[in-house]
Order: sequence, then structure tokens, then C-alpha cells
Amino acid sequence: MSGSAPGLRYRRLLLKLSGEALMGKAGYGIDVDVVVRLCREMKEAVEAGAELAVVVGGGNIFRGLAGAAKGMDRATADYMGMLATVMNALALQSGLEQLGVPARTLSAIPMPTVCESFVRSKALHHLECRRVVIFAAGTGNPFFTTDTTAALRAAEMNCGALAKATQVDGVYSDDPKTNPKAVRYERLTYGEVLARDLKVMDGAAIALARDNALPIVVFSIQEPGNLLKVLRGEARATVIEDRP
Repeated sequence: MSGSAPGLRYRRLLLKLSGEALMGKAGYGIDVDVVVRLCREMKEAVEAGAELAVVVGGGNIFRGLAGAAKGMDRATADYMGMLATVMNALALQSGLEQLGVPARTLSAIPMPTVCESFVRSKALHHLECRRVVIFAAGTGNPFFTTDTTAALRAAEMNCGALAKATQVDGVYSDDPKTNPKAVRYERLTYGEVLARDLKVMDGAAIALARDNALPIVVFSIQEPGNLLKVLRGEARATVIEDRP
């Protein structure tokens, strides 16, 4: 589903945000100013005619792998991480609504007093009604990352692409913050990402995107207006897809 809105390469987009993106420079938790800035980016996208879905991580509050590494049961730690994503999703929903953008949080773990439960037909209806849909609680299962959730939900929602928001302007051969000789890639295939172990997303997410011919656009969320540039195909980014 792409190219059906004037000036947009992707009419329906899945935006993947890390939990860390919400904490700003605080080192932990949710920075309200950062949430407002991100929500303004989403508002621009919606006003341009895009249908926007969001998957947000929970690493700013709790990361399941970190808990498991300290001796906690992995499944329990992952469930705690899923609950952290619900808090982040509600923060985004609140930020969007304060800007006048209709939004709904849909959780893979039912919690009816807090938000709606994920039902595919309901999520599609919200998108068609021009509401931002924020998917929370991962897939509802332990041992799956929010990257995999993003690829899954993007496929379920018939999105034109999955936009992975990062701190840098694409995929590099190494961490450009620590290695000035790191090479930036303009385009990659799914196979190249897996073969080179580039770690932009976990292997399950890359494989799921490949199997559903879902392009992944890796871009910097730090540059103002960049989400709209992604939708228009104008952002400095790395595009991951199979070459014709």
C-alpha cells in the first residue's frame, strides 16, 4: 500500500520507536518534552495524509534480556518488558491527543481498564478512520522483541514500509559513534543484513519483513521533520529490501 496519497511514497507506515528514544538525555523513564517532539512529528505525518501505526519498545523502563541476564526468569522478565511498552504507548497516545491527533493504544495483553485489546480488524478500522494506532505489549508472547512485533504488525496492517527510527542516519558497518571509519549503506537486501550480522533489527524481524516483501527504512529520528521525509521518500536513510 504505497503511493496512494499525493506526495507520499508510503500512505500507510509502521513507525518503530525504541523505548530509549522516549527518555531523552535523562537516562531512564519518559521525558515529556521528547514525547511532545515525537508526537509533533507524527502529527505532521497524519496531516500530510498518512495512516500511521506505531510500535514502541520499553527499554527506557525495563528490558527483559537485561533482567534475564541478572538471573530473572526470561519469560517473566519479558512480560515485565511488555508492560513497560504499555506505559510508553499511553504516554504517546496522551501526547498525540493533546495535539489534537486521535490515537488508540491496542495491547496484545488484554487490560480493558487501561486500553483496547489488539484485534486486527479493529486496528485496521482505526487506521482507516485516520487515528494513530499504537501497538503495545509486543506480540503478547515472551522471547520476541519489539522489532519482531513491528515487522509482524506492519505485515498485518498492510503497511507500505516499516520505518525504524534510530539515533543515526541509516545502517552502518559498525557503530559510527565509536568508529569513524564505519561505512554507511544506502541500500541493502535482507540477505545482506543477515549475512553481515548488521544488527539493525533482530534476525526474526528481518526474516519476517523479507517473507512479506516489506521494505525497512532506517532513519534518524533526531532530525526534525524526518518522519515526513521518510513518507515522501526524501530522507537520508538506508532502505532494506530485495533488489529487483
